[in-house]
Amino acid sequence: MFKEKAQIMDAKSMGRAIARITYEIIERNHGVANLCILGIKSRGGEIARRIAEKIGEIEGNTVPVGILDITPFRDDLKQTDGIEDTSEIPFAVTGKKIILVDDVMYTGRSTRAALDAVMARGRPRAVQLAVLIDRGHRELPLRPDFVGKNVPTSHEEEIRVMLVERDGVDEVSIYTKKRET
Repeated sequence: MFKEKAQIMDAKSMGRAIARITYEIIERNHGVANLCILGIKSRGGEIARRIAEKIGEIEGNTVPVGILDITPFRDDLKQTDGIEDTSEIPFAVTGKKIILVDDVMYTGRSTRAALDAVMARGRPRAVQLAVLIDRGHRELPLRPDFVGKNVPTSHEEEIRVMLVERDGVDEVSIYTKKRET
C-alpha cells in the first residue's frame, strides 16, 4: 500500500517539460524529416501524441505517431501464444528516426522490451528515447536522450504519472510505502 508523499509536477510543469523535450528533439534531429514517434503503451502513448502536436505547432509539419505494446517482449512474463500484440503503428520503422516515448524510466527493462519490439518490425535508422520522468536505478546500461525531469527515488518509492486523457488530471506524484502498524 502506498501513500502520496509529494506532487512533483502539476499541469503547467508537465506542459513545460513536454515543450522542452519537443524542442530538444527538433534541435538534435535538425528538424523533423524522417522522424516518427512511438509511445510505449499506455501513458507513453498520450505523451507521444502531445509531443507530436507540439512539433506540429512549432514546425508546421505532422509527424507520424504510433503506440507500441511491449507486453510480448517483456522479460518478466512467460512467453506464451496467448499474448496479443496490440501495437498501433501506422508506418514502417525501417530507415526512420524513431523517438520512443515513455512516462517513467526506472530499471530500463521496459526500454529494452521496446527496443526489441521496434527491431522485430524492421531496422530503423536511429532510435532515441524521451521520458517524462527519469527516476534512476538502472539494471541495464540504457539512458534516455530527452528527460522532462530527473527525480531521484528509493526502491521503496513509486512515481505515478496521471494524464488528463486517462485520469482526468495532469500531475506527477511520488508515493511511499505505508508502514504496517
